[in-house]
Amino acid sequence: MVAPVITGYYRYTDIFFEWHQALPEADRSPLKATLAQDALVHPDHPLHKEGVEGAELYLGTLQNFETRLLFSSAQVEYLRYWLHATGLTKNLISLPYSDCLLTESSLRHVTAVTFKAKEELKNVLKQIEKNNKRLKGADPMLNTRREIFERVRTFWVHKVGIWCALDFEAWDRDHTMLTEFGWSFVRWIDGKPVEEQGHLIVKEYRNYTNTFVQNNREHFSFGESEVVNRATFKARIQNLFADLQKGGPLFMVFHDNNQDIKYLKSPAVNVDMPNLSFLLPEATPDDGIFVIDTSDLFAALEGEGGHNRRSLERVCRHLQVPTSYLHNAGNDAHYTLLAMKEMASGDPLDMQREKRWPNRTGNTAYPCAPQTGAGVKVRFEPWEEDSDYSDMEGFGPIIDKTKEGDEIQAETPA
Repeated sequence: MVAPVITGYYRYTDIFFEWHQALPEADRSPLKATLAQDALVHPDHPLHKEGVEGAELYLGTLQNFETRLLFSSAQVEYLRYWLHATGLTKNLISLPYSDCLLTESSLRHVTAVTFKAKEELKNVLKQIEKNNKRLKGADPMLNTRREIFERVRTFWVHKVGIWCALDFEAWDRDHTMLTEFGWSFVRWIDGKPVEEQGHLIVKEYRNYTNTFVQNNREHFSFGESEVVNRATFKARIQNLFADLQKGGPLFMVFHDNNQDIKYLKSPAVNVDMPNLSFLLPEATPDDGIFVIDTSDLFAALEGEGGHNRRSLERVCRHLQVPTSYLHNAGNDAHYTLLAMKEMASGDPLDMQREKRWPNRTGNTAYPCAPQTGAGVKVRFEPWEEDSDYSDMEGFGPIIDKTKEGDEIQAETPA
């Protein structure tokens, strides 16, 4: 009986620091030279992948939520055979001891990462160590958000299904009166993205004016608005969702989903959403309807473990996504999709955060102080938080508001 082949991943530190020590003296130097950081990123390295600039390794999240840089077991196997085939080692060197191997059950998530230069690799290794210390005792909600973030990145890279951002606007004196609906979606045909966006205005409520929220229903920036009666409004949304569900898994993208999902289920819309799930599966799905919330994704990115949620305007500003005429349902849907794409198409979470906001996490006030448990919350400057900061300085807390005008967070400029 042939023993099953077990595959998985090895910690970079185990391979780099420990593997050669278990080998005969003559085999140590060739292995160490092959694993040298400047050698790994060289285009002539045996692990170099066609079409990839630099070294491709893996970033894995352990079950305890700590992160590790990894080699795949396939890479380790190939190095053994390459060293022997080129005559650099007399015999086929032994594998690292089996306890080093991390199988699928040991990991929550794995993603490929690329390093173009030795310095990049060294910096990421340092950052991983710092982040693992800072995340000791992290809020469970933050760990959950971090896991969701990486799953969204994985699904997005696979280019499957339809990703549809949507938004409703209601009269701010009676939220049962839906005044607008906007959508923006992307699907892939033969590997190429195909996008569509739209904006509906309810004819019966067109002249209703908001008191607390901006009135921008006439300022759709990505096409022509359609003015329809309430019956057509309902039918158009129902037909849109029926069509969207025909293209494999449907990822419904919201910014703070609670109110919009209530609107979808309300008598004014009454969309049929069988098997709607707020939980993302571990593997890329073939079907189903899944909720993705950009307020949660950004909370993961900035290291927020509490219940504070950034407004769409603030999320877009921090991600450097320009906006105009927010509180138009079509525009809000479009910017929500852009914000999601900006995060999902970027690097793994911690690498992405560090590239966007270098050295802004942990105990930034006292860099030499212990970092264990200091968290990974980004420290934004007051002028980054609000475009009107210079006009408001000294006037007390800045109140952030949701698209519906409800207070969700208060922050005082430092």
